[in-house]
Formats: sequence, C-alpha cells, structure tokens
Amino acid sequence: MYDLLVVGAGPYGLSIASHAAAAGLNVRVFGRPMACWRDNMPGGMFLKSEPWASNLSDPAGRWKLEAYCAEQGLPARHAHPIPVEAFASYGLWFARNAVPEVDERMVSRVSSGADGFTAVTEDGQALQARTVALAVGVMPFIEVPQALRGLHPTLVTHSSHHSDLGHFQGKDVTVIGGGQAALETAALLAEQGTRVRVLARAERLCWNDVPPAWERPWWQSLRSPHSGLGPGWRNWFYSERPGLYRRLPEATRSRIAATALGPAGAWWVRDRVERAVDLLPGHEVTAAAAVPGGLRLDLAGRDGSRRSLETEHVIAATGFKAHRDRIGLLSAELRGRLTALPDGSPALGHGFESSQPGLFMAGLVSASGFGPAMRFVHGATFTASTLVQGVRRRLRATPARGTVPVPGGGSRSAAPSPVRG
Repeated sequence: MYDLLVVGAGPYGLSIASHAAAAGLNVRVFGRPMACWRDNMPGGMFLKSEPWASNLSDPAGRWKLEAYCAEQGLPARHAHPIPVEAFASYGLWFARNAVPEVDERMVSRVSSGADGFTAVTEDGQALQARTVALAVGVMPFIEVPQALRGLHPTLVTHSSHHSDLGHFQGKDVTVIGGGQAALETAALLAEQGTRVRVLARAERLCWNDVPPAWERPWWQSLRSPHSGLGPGWRNWFYSERPGLYRRLPEATRSRIAATALGPAGAWWVRDRVERAVDLLPGHEVTAAAAVPGGLRLDLAGRDGSRRSLETEHVIAATGFKAHRDRIGLLSAELRGRLTALPDGSPALGHGFESSQPGLFMAGLVSASGFGPAMRFVHGATFTASTLVQGVRRRLRATPARGTVPVPGGGSRSAAPSPVRG
C-alpha cells in the first residue's frame, strides 16, 4: 500500500510528487507528464506569466525554469514571454530530475474504503493507497456556453481542444471569449490566413500593461510590488499569501474568485489582434444552429440590439468551471460525499484536504479556497509544500496496520522511490 498516489503529472502533480518523495513518503505518480501543455495548446503560444513566476517546485529549489533555460541556452528574462513548447519541455526535464518515475497510464477510477483508497488504471490494475492527491488540471472542467452545447465538434470546439490550428487555414472562424486564450488563438488564426472574429460579452476588451522594470526605485516597488500575478499589493496578496487568503470570510473569497483577474489579453498580443482580427465586444450568443457550410449565431448586444452571423466554426475560449460533479474519475459514491462551496468546487481544508479524509486536491479546484494563484503555475510552490504537510498529518492521525514510521513522524509501508538528479 502506498502512502500517497498522485493522480496527474502537470505542474501541480509533479511538484507534489517531488515534495512527497523528499519527505520520505512512498509515493506513486500517474499521468502523462505535462500532457495539457503538450497536447492542448497550439504551437506559437507563449506563457502569459513571467518566467520567474512559472516554476515547478522541488524542496531545494534546484530545478527552476531559469536553470533549464540556462542549460538550453534560452532567454528567461523579465517581460520576455516563454514559448509554451519550451515550458512543456522544462516540465519534462523537471520530471526526469526531481520526481520519482512517472507511470504514464491514466487513472480511470478512484474509490474509498476502510483502509484508504483504491485507484484503478486504464488497463485495469488496482492499487491501494492511504492518501490520494488529485492534480487533474483543467481539462475535466471545460466550460462551453449553453447556446453552443450539443452542436457537433466539427462546428464547435473548446480552445483547449486544439494543438494545431492549421486545418482552419482559409476558413471563417469565430472565437468566443475575451481572455488570453481567446485573443492569442485569434491572433494565431489570423496570422495563418484564417478570417477570424472575436465575440466577447464585455463592452470592451481588457489588456494587461507592460510590466514595470524589474529594477526600479524603491518607492515605486513599495507602491506597486512585483508578484507572480502581476504588479500591485492586491495581486501580491493573492499570489504570495494564499494561506492567509483562505482565512478570509467565505463570502469574500467567493466574490474574489468570481471577479479577480478577469479576462484580459497580454500586452504582447494586443497589436497582433487589433491589426488583424474583427472585434465584436459587447455581444453574447443567444442561440446557435447548424446551416449549410457551418452554423448561424444569434447575438444579443449589451445595448439591446439583435443580429445574426454565419461562420464555419466556433472556438469557445470560455474557460473552465471546477465543479465537484465534473471530477469523473471519482466514484459516484465518493464524489457525492464531498462537501462543496457555493460555486460547486470542493471545499478544502488548510492542507488541501477535502471533506473525505485522505483525499487531497490541487490546482484549479482549489482556487475558491486559496485564491487566484491556484489558476496559474505560480500556485504550485505553495500547494506542493502545504499539501504534503497535510498528507503527513493525515498519515500520523490514521496509521496503517503493519507500517513503520516515516521521517518526521509519518508512516511508511515501503521504501520511497528514488529521485534522480
């Protein structure tokens, strides 16, 4: 029986596994490393976050993005975005050096029992663990507007469904959304010869400013400090103090989760969009229907106007909703026992433990409890160390029969897997 099974091998899962192994836990990691970054983002995209705010986390801080870039001869400078392909390669490098061997099989089901949890892999193997950490990323939580649901994938897709936009070359595509995914997707489409427009509910698109210089007068830093989520004291609090954020009243956390860091495009994509993309802010799709050659969209403007347009394909860059009921790999019984917050996301304790003892969750599902940083790679550092501390507390509280102590007071049923490097 394992001390901990980590389900998911993206930035959060790999970081948790690194901390767990260093803590002496018998840990097993499942998932294709950096799968979402490798398979669900088109070539030519860049990270919106700064290189120094895009690190996976190991306890010694040895395997940071800047170390990888230095080894590869790549720039990793403030205000110079990193290509997504380079970041995905960095994650694989981190996995090779800072994490026990990753089992690339997918876990299809997790259920609970008297002695912990049973995880079943895609090929039918069952494994036992005393605790489980779900780091399943964003793909289970894809959100598509109601008016577009049920239409055939040849007509409507989510922005995360595309690793290659080439098959849209020469076609007419409508992108829905006003955030970075929508705007960068639209820019890439336009640059390859696609006729593209962007529909957004907001009356105007928002754009992030060029970040202030890294080195600047002290009084400017005091007035607006750098943070992993952008400059300013509010962003600093969200990104650097998620433990304190969790102590805010639930109503305040819910409001911030729904409104903070809303849809906006990076400063470096603005000119690419405005010079080549038709922009239709202040519009919402009220109905959609298939027509010869594509689909018709009925639109409502914020000013009360109505109009229709035809397009060959819609890409919904409309984000993700981390609802408890979308965590499909949990058994129905286990999923139904989880306490949820008002927005439907799982309620988590201060160590990222759900209401089911021994079941921990990381990433987007924790954003309502720990703040907006959990929607970004930057949140992995706080999450990994805090979650593993929570796992150790759980192991101490419920020692398994026939186990021996782990370093620091936990328990271990077998020797930990070696960490390479």
